[in-house]
Amino acid sequence: MRGHLPDENPGFVGRRTELKRVSAALAEHRLVTVTGVGGVGKTRLALRAAHRAAERYPDGAWWTDLGQLDGERLLVALVSDSVDLADHTPGTATTALRRRLADDRLLLVLDSCEHLAEPCARLVAELLAAAPGLTVLATSRRPLGVAGEETIVLDPLPPAGPDALALLRRAAGEDFPAAGPAGEICVRLEGIPLALELAAAQIRLQGAEAVRDQLGSRLDAPPGARFDLLAHTERVWPSRHQTLRAAIGWSHELSTPLERLLWARLSVFRGPFDLASAAAVCGGGPLDRATLPEAFDGLVRASVVRPPDAAGRHRMLDTIREYGATWLDRTGETGAVADRHATHFRDLARRAETEWHGARQLRWYRTVDAHHTDLRTALDRLLRTDPDAALDLVGSVAFAWSCRGRLREARDGLEQALVLSEARGRVRARALWALGVALVLQGEFGPAQDVSERCAREARHAECADPAGTGAGRDRPGDLTLDAAALAGLLALTTGRPTAAHVVVGHVLDAARGGPADSAARLRCHLVRVFALTGLGRLAEARERALHLRALCEELDEHWIRTALEYQLALTGLLEGDPEAASGHARAMLEGTRRLGAGLGVALGLDVLATALAAAGESERAADVSGTGEAYWRSTGQPRRGLPGLRALHEKYTDTVRASIGEPAYEEIFLRALTGLPQDGLDRALRGPD
Repeated sequence: MRGHLPDENPGFVGRRTELKRVSAALAEHRLVTVTGVGGVGKTRLALRAAHRAAERYPDGAWWTDLGQLDGERLLVALVSDSVDLADHTPGTATTALRRRLADDRLLLVLDSCEHLAEPCARLVAELLAAAPGLTVLATSRRPLGVAGEETIVLDPLPPAGPDALALLRRAAGEDFPAAGPAGEICVRLEGIPLALELAAAQIRLQGAEAVRDQLGSRLDAPPGARFDLLAHTERVWPSRHQTLRAAIGWSHELSTPLERLLWARLSVFRGPFDLASAAAVCGGGPLDRATLPEAFDGLVRASVVRPPDAAGRHRMLDTIREYGATWLDRTGETGAVADRHATHFRDLARRAETEWHGARQLRWYRTVDAHHTDLRTALDRLLRTDPDAALDLVGSVAFAWSCRGRLREARDGLEQALVLSEARGRVRARALWALGVALVLQGEFGPAQDVSERCAREARHAECADPAGTGAGRDRPGDLTLDAAALAGLLALTTGRPTAAHVVVGHVLDAARGGPADSAARLRCHLVRVFALTGLGRLAEARERALHLRALCEELDEHWIRTALEYQLALTGLLEGDPEAASGHARAMLEGTRRLGAGLGVALGLDVLATALAAAGESERAADVSGTGEAYWRSTGQPRRGLPGLRALHEKYTDTVRASIGEPAYEEIFLRALTGLPQDGLDRALRGPD
């Protein structure tokens, strides 16, 4: 089935009536918002309702977690990413998203809208107007206020009913009778699911009777003694807010002093985190190498920190994180911990860049992707407090973001940092190079030319000022100049000037010492030269150089250049009249781009594979692969493009296939692949001949 929804929480109980209400509302209204107090189960209900309704939407149900944003600047980028739109377009932020959704019938779930209610309302109104087949299911502590919105207020579970007790039983791992301490706990906590889960964690540690007695004294206390710390803007549900805050405050009181301190400091993370990151950011003072892991385990046992996922990462629910942030502010550590968080992720970004050239490339590429939310949080912090460090961070990860399809975020971060920072030398040259790559991939060739020239000047300045630190030597270019040349060559290739590309990279490679595999910059220059030779028709030389470079990449376990070389070898095979060889290289490229999660690379690879299949006379398979390719192109927000030579070949052989099997048959196969699951189409393409 199309779409992406997280796995359902196995602890979901009850809510049969509420599920029916949400399902009925989705059938009648295009915007349905589930509202209620924090911790009442809005996310769980929306997720269950989305899973049940998904089959009604031919283009799938898609989930967006807005809790990871602390401002509206990346709202459109996050929603685009959640619907598999790797936005490569240079236009306004919503243009590609509106185009992506315009003709689809899909369900978009926006979870945790309350802190972005106004920008969410504007975006939803714009998308609903542009996409007649779109339905939006939102969760928020208050309605969005969009015309036509259907609001469903979610109450807690009936405190004396069976569902509240069932939730407590499941979370505590014990079987309780309806009468007795467990039933009293459900009533005292007013059936609020998050409060019940926190109580269940303490039941596992202390027993139900002790928890009942402690809650009794805490909830019967005057409001000022209930740990009433969470600021909120809602003007409804005051009693339930008091109960939830009292339950969270009670869990806080039961935590050890070190656990409380760690809870507060962990609130700086916006996305998932592992123990190593927690230790790096939250350590200090009494939280040292010996005490921090124990405090961390205590928070997991108390359900303050969620258990690890399959990748070993933890997270905190928004309501609990907000509580911790309040305490962090009271300790006066908010700025200091945010600075440590930013330093940690700047260091992670630097290491990822260092490890790009070598056997750990794929691992660090995936690490950057996994920590994307907190890297963005760190960047936002540094843009305000230390623009030079911000330029260093974004320059380290922007190329990986561009490879992953996050071109808009890469460009936005780079442009801001370049304006705010006065840093010169390697850091600025690298950022200009990464910005130039992003602009080329967006098809912004005019601005890319300007940035390319600035990059070359900055590289020369840096290498003259500090030759040892930039890899340069007397009268020979270093890696900064090599990358500047690679950028200029890439721009020349994509604008149909292979001679210029060959000259610019050839000039610096001839002057540089060392072999192709000595650095990532050298590899990139050699890659551009291979494509330039192909464009010049020097196919035998291009193939020989490409095979040599591919062997070096295999020794290094380098993935990105190797994948690009497979694309070049496929193109060379086509131009030399060897479609079988071209198909094999195209499939190798697709395997590589799938590992990298590079949607644009998949689209390019499917185009060359479809062309090779058509050249080999496999007309029906060519039509199928071409339809899948169109689906991937649409996910980039761009029309089909690629090197000029491939575009001409693709059009030629597509016409041949249409003539071979007839226009109606071609359109039927093409449309079936286009409207099917893109991943299924990619799997078919990769299987090869039966």
